[in-house]
Amino acid sequence: MATIKRFEDIEAWQKARVLCQEIYAVSRNGQFAKDFALRNQVCASSGSIMDNIAEGFERGGRKEFIQFLGIAKGSAGEVKSQLYRAKDYSYVDENEFDKLYKLTDEISKMIHGLINYLTNSSIKGQKYKE
Repeated sequence: MATIKRFEDIEAWQKARVLCQEIYAVSRNGQFAKDFALRNQVCASSGSIMDNIAEGFERGGRKEFIQFLGIAKGSAGEVKSQLYRAKDYSYVDENEFDKLYKLTDEISKMIHGLINYLTNSSIKGQKYKE
């Protein structure tokens, strides 16, 4: 795996950013826009994925990064569950649901892969370098 210098270089963060933009766009329309609780919750959860990847990386330690990646992965699970609610309430159609769910699932799998890589790596993180 190539050395990552900035959190913006992490592909899972890049895809999470796209997901966040798409969630915000779809939640501004129709009845979805009027369901403030679900709209705010799904927007916050999607933002939490990218934010926790960034925060964990910036902490500078492998163990902390893994911990925050776990939180990001949990937020991806939240988004998937909230997408089901949006579909059940007819806020999104089947195609939109499938697209957003697939992207969220892809991000979750990428985070899982990064966790596995870091868990089995001897990398300690930036804060342990001289």
